[in-house]
Amino acid sequence: MPQIRRLPENLVNRIAAGEVVERPASALKELVENAIDSGATRIAVSLVEGGLSRIEVTDDGCGMDPAEMALALERHATSKLPDEAIEKVATLGFRGEALPSIASVARLSLESRPRDAEQGWWRVVDHGQIVEEGPAALPPGTRVRMEGLFAKVPARRKFLRTPRSEYAACLEVVRRLAMARPDIGFTLDHGERRIFALQPGQELEARVAQIVARELKDNGVSIDLERPIDGGSMRLTGLAGLPTYNRGVADHQYLFVNGRPVKDRLLTGAVRGAYADMLARDRHAVLALFLEIPHEDVDVNVHPAKTEVRFRDAAGVRGFIVSGLRKALSTGDRRSAQMPDAGAMSRWQAEPRAPAQQGEEAGAVMRSIFQGRDWTMPSPGSLSSVSEPAQPWQGGETKVLAPLQGRAEVAEDLPDNAEEFPLGIARGQIANTYIVAEASDGLVIVDQHAAHERLTLERLRAAGAGDKVAASQALLMPEVVELDEPSCDRLEQQAERFAELGLMIERFGPAAMLVRAMPASLKKADPKALLTDLADDIAKHGESLLLGEKIEYVLATMACHGSVRAGRTLNVTEMNALLRDMENTPRSGQCNHGRPTWVKLSMEDVEKLFGRH
Repeated sequence: MPQIRRLPENLVNRIAAGEVVERPASALKELVENAIDSGATRIAVSLVEGGLSRIEVTDDGCGMDPAEMALALERHATSKLPDEAIEKVATLGFRGEALPSIASVARLSLESRPRDAEQGWWRVVDHGQIVEEGPAALPPGTRVRMEGLFAKVPARRKFLRTPRSEYAACLEVVRRLAMARPDIGFTLDHGERRIFALQPGQELEARVAQIVARELKDNGVSIDLERPIDGGSMRLTGLAGLPTYNRGVADHQYLFVNGRPVKDRLLTGAVRGAYADMLARDRHAVLALFLEIPHEDVDVNVHPAKTEVRFRDAAGVRGFIVSGLRKALSTGDRRSAQMPDAGAMSRWQAEPRAPAQQGEEAGAVMRSIFQGRDWTMPSPGSLSSVSEPAQPWQGGETKVLAPLQGRAEVAEDLPDNAEEFPLGIARGQIANTYIVAEASDGLVIVDQHAAHERLTLERLRAAGAGDKVAASQALLMPEVVELDEPSCDRLEQQAERFAELGLMIERFGPAAMLVRAMPASLKKADPKALLTDLADDIAKHGESLLLGEKIEYVLATMACHGSVRAGRTLNVTEMNALLRDMENTPRSGQCNHGRPTWVKLSMEDVEKLFGRH
């Protein structure tokens, strides 16, 4: 039986590094968190090759003297736990493993000077071995430089990704930490380029909008709510995008607990619950939420990277976030998606035979017709709780409950072979969104956008299935689309495949793409919205998917942008052409997001509406 032995210090540090340092971004996170905890007002980050070659973090914090620097490079040594009350930790880092772990798998140069010292000190540790130290000239604060991550650990080095991918991860780390502390100024340089410079002392909403998207401030609502709890209170602040301002990926949801960026299932589930009934299943809210809660009510020490947390009252936290978000969104712009009208289906009424029978019979008829049908609306049992119940008929002029917004075309006789057209012949359009058609066996209502979305997807899929290049429509003036750099990188990598689908794009600087041509079937789509969602799709499904699988998601996004939109007026020829295409297209009964494209009301149901059965 093997004997138990004590591991050497350098091996212990490398094992700890495996927990703390997975890639350049995780090392950068630890270094920036240390800078924040030092009381810095300005933090400068510099990257070379996405952090693979070098990461440098400079701050103007409290600094360290030579003895403190030596102690900081030992495991489990920290200034962030003044006593043993670990459940009340108020800093970002506290485990005391970051610097020695990084120093065990890279070359770490640490320079620091306290504010009251005449000079600083310099120490270099190369993969666990101290190689240099001495006096250093620098302003008060600390400068940490990490070079050659995993250079002497090839087994770990080979699992790192490309410089572009590592840079994108580093950028996301700095963005999240900068968002959490608008009182601190941040600069980020990559190579010779300045990526961004954020001034200290910004308002929270301004900092969030500057980092996430400039449009968020005009398309979001501010949140500032507080709820008392035992031992203190919970407070929720931040900026939440309106449901109409959404993205195709959930990566634009930034969540913070006591100033700490987290990725927590409970919090993301609360956000999803708050936006339920206001967003399509394939769309995601854009927001930044900051939860402040007594430190003893949250455990931040459940993950080595401290990205997950555990709440003492998880149900209470979830309920607070859901109710708080819903309350904030209810005060927002009316462009926000609203809850379905509980009385929508009760607008269908049977002509009463006598005033006394009107209320009873209408309800009975509605229940008999709609029982068991999935209309994605409130159940028939809820129809009795409408806010404006129908008034009993008193004779004379009938009260109009809702203005009609429809348009009828000249009626045509059903053809002799009407049974060959399951979706019937178009008779009109309602609210420029729904096509009403007459079939041989009932009334058909079609969602024109959902239906055309499926048709467009099938055409794109057919065009991309062969070796031929899909037809494209050149733009009269090429359009410049501004995106963040990682999004541009993702699109540029797939540019050749997009060209085969008819979308001609090319790089136009670090943070922009140039659109020269659109697929012929998408020539009226918005290039900016299309490229934004395409970049989101590629990011969402990651590099692990095969190209063919990625293209399936890309095609679905392109189809959505190239479809007939709700609100567009169609003539009868266009409506009938859409119906015929639906009949000849596989899977046309549902759109790309799983919603039905059409529903049918049988003649028997129509006759029940008028009391004929």
